[in-house]
Amino acid sequence: MSTIDVTVVGAGPAGIAAALTAARAGLDVLVIDRATFPRDKTCGDGLTALALGELERLGIDPRRTASWQPVERVRLRSPRGRQLTLPMPADGGHHSAVVSRMELDHHLVVSAGEAGVDVRQGVGFVGLTQRERQGHVSLDLSDGSTMCTRWLIAADGMWSAVRKATGTAQAGYRGDWHAARQYFTSTGEESRDQWVWFEPDLLPGYAWSFPLPGGVVNVGFGIVRGDALSGKDFAQTWAELLERPHIRGVLGELTPQSPYRAWPIPARIGDLDLTAGRVLFVGDAAAATDPMTGEGIGQALETGRLAATAIAGGGPTGVIASRYRTLIARNLRADDRMARVLSSLLARRWAAESALRLVDTSDWTRRHFARWMFEDYPRALICTPRRWRRGMFTPTGSLAGS
Repeated sequence: MSTIDVTVVGAGPAGIAAALTAARAGLDVLVIDRATFPRDKTCGDGLTALALGELERLGIDPRRTASWQPVERVRLRSPRGRQLTLPMPADGGHHSAVVSRMELDHHLVVSAGEAGVDVRQGVGFVGLTQRERQGHVSLDLSDGSTMCTRWLIAADGMWSAVRKATGTAQAGYRGDWHAARQYFTSTGEESRDQWVWFEPDLLPGYAWSFPLPGGVVNVGFGIVRGDALSGKDFAQTWAELLERPHIRGVLGELTPQSPYRAWPIPARIGDLDLTAGRVLFVGDAAAATDPMTGEGIGQALETGRLAATAIAGGGPTGVIASRYRTLIARNLRADDRMARVLSSLLARRWAAESALRLVDTSDWTRRHFARWMFEDYPRALICTPRRWRRGMFTPTGSLAGS
């Protein structure tokens, strides 16, 4: 039986980023996913500057998708009803966009195939046996086959079957955020902008409306999970939210285009084990999500790339595992800690209101807050001198040219 260099479980953004990075490093790569694409993935569909930059680094152009919608400005509403408009930088590149996850993930899978990566759809992970003496992991797959791989990258989501198989799952963990979304067609002229409503009863969470082509909007909300959260209360909040006058005033008449769907969001990078022997966890399987916003596509792409980079560097199991943990610490941990602190502050209505009032002071503050909010640069950049460089607060947007 031949042994593959790297097997990736999960063909979402984290998995495809890992696969493309490993393949470009000259490694033999296999990706498996129990789903067949295109398939829907419950998500807000927003792409931050971080996500767009990671996609560009991979050679992926999301503008090739039919649902690509660049964002030129974002509209915010404070807890007390103050409205402000944040313009995206006009430098020829893109700093924010919206693409449906059904189309984005399918595009990633197709792009990986075009790059020569073996992507097997409809094949799921069943179990594993780590064989360190032999230098590989033995995998049992849903099609009844068994295979060997030197390294396994788990990109199979928050409820990672690979994590459970390694015994590193956190008992009772149900995510740190809880979110819901639904697609509608909207008659409101203002719905063509990207909206974020900081509702007093949702803080530090928020509601959103993200525009897609054809008058379609992705409308949803996310809240930090609390002990008293129940599915019934969550659904009632969703139904009532859509009828709030300031939200309905933006959206106009709504015609549902999909069912209402809710999902949990993990946001504790570094609190869960990042490695288990020859297994590296990425994306939601590593709980890699911004704890302040619940955004995870950029973090998924970045962790997938870093995992493959760690493997490509070579060395024994311990060295590669340590290299990956170091890369995560250097690139994500400071930003995660900063976002946690800010999230706790924004849970207070007066703090959220004061922050947005400060943001609305001048054109300069509005422009730079837009950059910071949409991850044009790392959350904790100002606190990490090793990342300082010329132009660090004014990076050029991704995917320049149309």
